[in-house]
Amino acid sequence: MNIFRLAGDMTHLASVLVLLLKIHTIKSCAGISLKTQELYAIVFAARYLDIFTNFVSMYNTIMKLIFLGSSFSIVWYMRSHKIVRRSYDKEQDTFRQWFLVLPCVVLALLINEKFTFREVMWTFSLYLEAVAILPQLVLLQRTRNIDNLTGQYVFLLGAYRALYIFNWIYRYFTETHYIHWIPWISGIVQTLLYADFFYYYFESWKNNKNLQLPA
Repeated sequence: MNIFRLAGDMTHLASVLVLLLKIHTIKSCAGISLKTQELYAIVFAARYLDIFTNFVSMYNTIMKLIFLGSSFSIVWYMRSHKIVRRSYDKEQDTFRQWFLVLPCVVLALLINEKFTFREVMWTFSLYLEAVAILPQLVLLQRTRNIDNLTGQYVFLLGAYRALYIFNWIYRYFTETHYIHWIPWISGIVQTLLYADFFYYYFESWKNNKNLQLPA
């Protein structure tokens, strides 16, 4: 494992911890899209079907368990916790997430590296993860004012995939025949979706102002 992969994993883990901190400590999910969290739960469920059948390393298994457990626990908090669910803005979080899921299913069936169930599900998870942030970004545009923890969560989530791109570049030049177009293209699309957010995030940080996205 190279430094970019490790940094990407730790940044991804940090994003989850920041969101759990907001939900568990403040007992609020204001500004967080349930639609995006449900999409991430689907992403990890589809990607880690082999969690008990394909052992890679203890590190790999622990990370899988963390992302699976955290994604479903966040969905539970937002849907069922008697205090947290009151802060969920259902009126603003109206993105139709199934318009993302169904095209990703079709695309995974048509474009994959190997037409097996596990491979198609893994490919589907990559396509869906690339666009899963869209409901969250739309919600932030609608609510305009973004609290610090929500801003940090989204920033870390975008930074993790950007670091993975550096990981792929490093592996391309250091490993023989390392070419995987599907994760590469999906990762680039995913990172580009954050470009507008990154710009306003750094502007707010530079000018010491509250983070706001244009409507």
